[in-house]
Amino acid sequence: MSRIVGIDLGSTNSVVAVMEGDTPVVIPTKEGSNTVPSIVAFSRRGERLVGALAKRQAATNPEGTFYGIKRLIGRKRDDELVDSVAKHAPYKIVSAPNGDAQVQAGGRVLSPQEISAAILSHLKENAEQYLGEAVKDAVITVPAYFDDPQRQATRDAGRIAGLNVLRVLNEPTAASLAYGQLGQMTVEKVIAVYDLGGGTFDISILRLAQGVFEVLATAGDTFLGGEDFDLRIIQWLAASFKQDTGVDPMADLLALQRLREAAEKAKCELSREKQTEIQLPFLATTPKGPSHLKKTLTRDTFEQLVGDLVERTRTPCEEALEMAGLDPGQIADVLLVGGQTRTPLVQQVVMEIFKRDPNRYVNPDEVVGLGAGIQAGILCGDVKEIVLLDVTPLSLGVETRDGGFIKMIERGATVPCRRSRVFTTTANNQTKVEVHVLQGEREIADANKSLARFELVGIPPSPRGTPQIEVTFDIDSNGIASVSAKDLSSGLQQQVVVTPTSGLSPEEIERGIAEAEMFAEQDRRRVAAARTRSRLEGLLQSNQKTFDEFSQLLSAEQTQEIKQAFASCRSALASEDQETIQQALDRLGEIARMMSEVALYDPNSLGVS
Repeated sequence: MSRIVGIDLGSTNSVVAVMEGDTPVVIPTKEGSNTVPSIVAFSRRGERLVGALAKRQAATNPEGTFYGIKRLIGRKRDDELVDSVAKHAPYKIVSAPNGDAQVQAGGRVLSPQEISAAILSHLKENAEQYLGEAVKDAVITVPAYFDDPQRQATRDAGRIAGLNVLRVLNEPTAASLAYGQLGQMTVEKVIAVYDLGGGTFDISILRLAQGVFEVLATAGDTFLGGEDFDLRIIQWLAASFKQDTGVDPMADLLALQRLREAAEKAKCELSREKQTEIQLPFLATTPKGPSHLKKTLTRDTFEQLVGDLVERTRTPCEEALEMAGLDPGQIADVLLVGGQTRTPLVQQVVMEIFKRDPNRYVNPDEVVGLGAGIQAGILCGDVKEIVLLDVTPLSLGVETRDGGFIKMIERGATVPCRRSRVFTTTANNQTKVEVHVLQGEREIADANKSLARFELVGIPPSPRGTPQIEVTFDIDSNGIASVSAKDLSSGLQQQVVVTPTSGLSPEEIERGIAEAEMFAEQDRRRVAAARTRSRLEGLLQSNQKTFDEFSQLLSAEQTQEIKQAFASCRSALASEDQETIQQALDRLGEIARMMSEVALYDPNSLGVS
């Protein structure tokens, strides 16, 4: 049986992990990092870059660089939250024919699922190289407060990447698995998992006892995260620069991207330091000439800028405690998850809410990925004696004739679960009924999210109120629902697996799979070229130094030959072609041997007087 990997598909960074014996291990990237930036870029030549390579070129190609895509997945373009992203993103967010939010890169329009699939493909390739075997199956984590369309869209992304997604696992639940497996659970206890990542916030309350991980309650905000903290710094810097120069840097895509990178760096530094210096030379050009930005941002000022964002996490925490029927004093431990929890103000508010210091034992960037790896181990039998009892984050139900919403499965119900209820007809001789499936908490159907509609046709004509129509909801362990309707008198039945009214068609998924395979080979060539280029760059620098030191010992013909070779190498460094770079590297090796022979006959190099 092939190995199953666990993937934390994050807003800012992503992680892939696997079980090694009885220990979850994060799989490092080719660059030696444990995390992959959740960034995908398309160069002006149409080449795709993922992770660190995409992040490095963002300042020069902002409109073709996509980050924060997790906030768009499974959402409509007319969603006001998507609109708020569009106002500040350097890339274009457009509407698909079915109303889904999509992004535009040059002449290409891509779904968030396809962008996410590129990240998953990159992680899959890293895992295959590490394990030395093909990876086909995966567990992928999602925010606990993701609704059904967002979960379905995440599964679509996995399929496009060539992965069979065995389980969609809630991020706080994954974190609790890692917490228990890493030796933090010695006795039965109730813990809180406070997960503030790059794009979303979740809070879950869990009971851990003798290998049973039971989710008691979950709440959150799918549009609150580190990106909002960055934006506050960006707006502060832009306002200050505009006041000093009269130029708004946010109107320039290149300047906006530089502000974004500076804001993220400053935010991270303020987690350790009391203040940080932000310097961006030549940020804009004014009638007086180039203008530079230089500002000092103190931790106090930063906390004033983001104080309301941190406070927004308080209400979901209180809701989760209320749903679990607990008070803060009954929480034995608070686990911090997500890079934004390194912010001192966040830790202070967590302490105020739960009346205790949060746990800092586990790495907040890796703990969800490790938990996903543990769940993968459970599925393939490597991890035993662990039972996971999760809950559904939002209520599921049907629309009534008067436009109301009847909840069939209440928010917080333990999954998997099944609920049934009998309905009847509203008109005489009615031969069909429509079942409109919704998700949400409002009593009015229109105020909730529509998931699916289907009809039960062929009901025997009867007076209204006579037929007995049993509607049954099933939610599987991934939090994905199926709904059936059955006429109890005739036995006639209709069932659907709920697929969101938004999302990719099977044809679009197959097209995405084909493109992912095409890019996989391109990505491998690009990585190979990047490694060879790095070797060429290092060897060129060392040979240039040798040439500068021993050039007086060379003949005019040798000097000319070496200079030409150096020029060819510098030209090759700008190429993306592996063969061109390798040829330059081979030629430089010959030049190195030539200069070594000259250096050996230099009396000074041999210490001869």
